[in-house]
Amino acid sequence: MPYATVNTFDSSDPDSGEQCETSEIRLYYETHGDPADPALLLVNGYSSQILGWRAGFREQLAERGRFVVSFDNRDVGLSTHLDGVEVDVVAVTKAALAGGPVPPVPYTLSDFGDDGIGLLDHLGIGAAHIAGVSMGGMIVQQMAIDHPERVLSMTSIMSTTGERGYFEAAPEALEALTAPPPVDRDEFIANGVASSKIWSSRRHYDADAMAGFLAVAFDRMFYPEGLPRQMAAVRGSAPRTEALGQLDVPTLVIHGRDDTLILPNGGERTAELVPGAHLLLLGDMGHDLPEPLWPVIIDAIISHTAHAVARGVGGA
Repeated sequence: MPYATVNTFDSSDPDSGEQCETSEIRLYYETHGDPADPALLLVNGYSSQILGWRAGFREQLAERGRFVVSFDNRDVGLSTHLDGVEVDVVAVTKAALAGGPVPPVPYTLSDFGDDGIGLLDHLGIGAAHIAGVSMGGMIVQQMAIDHPERVLSMTSIMSTTGERGYFEAAPEALEALTAPPPVDRDEFIANGVASSKIWSSRRHYDADAMAGFLAVAFDRMFYPEGLPRQMAAVRGSAPRTEALGQLDVPTLVIHGRDDTLILPNGGERTAELVPGAHLLLLGDMGHDLPEPLWPVIIDAIISHTAHAVARGVGGA
């Protein structure tokens, strides 16, 4: 299996606030296409394994002349699991919403982003186009902020800026997202089908296809322990308002009008903040990438990356 060993992280003791462990992160990754083509790094969302970027989607991007790199984030799939590292995600969320000091978290969006940069280092890629969905959109935003010299262009999909007021979900979508997943395989699949229908495309949702996808994901790796830590990274990271407003990276924002998990104003706000950003709102897209919309989404990403100003090593 292809693995990359990337940066170290510090996990903090929530009680003492002191750093208590340093470990290496091993990332499971896959590549599609010709390494001589411009690199496109795809970053997953909350709780999502590499499977979230469907193989056909990645292959079509590769066929259009991109060297596609995708991976499991830490704490999900076949990448490093931080077994036993505890976090009070409720306390983190309450503190963030109140605007007060946030309790220590095991890692942040910046750490997620550093993982992606470490993977590029492992592959010998100096700079890449980056695209992320949902939490992955937040991660690529942070990557562009922290490492602009490594980013040729950014595509933020169904994501937001971290600002209160632009990070909203319909109540039923939020309830479904934060409920603990069933540990029984059949119940997990049934629950996932029902939950995903709440935030997915109303026109293109396919319950049978979703059930098949969830079965494969469960069998590959079921690891609910990582979910609170990933959520704490999202809630414990500061809003990116000022930094996005100063960003000098070619940016495309894609959002679905049917999205009830991150409402469309999250994408609109992202495009509003980033200078020169382009916004693509899709009427039949929810918090998903439905296959009937792949042609328009892939066309948009290819066009965006082709016209982006080359930065660092590589080019479009």
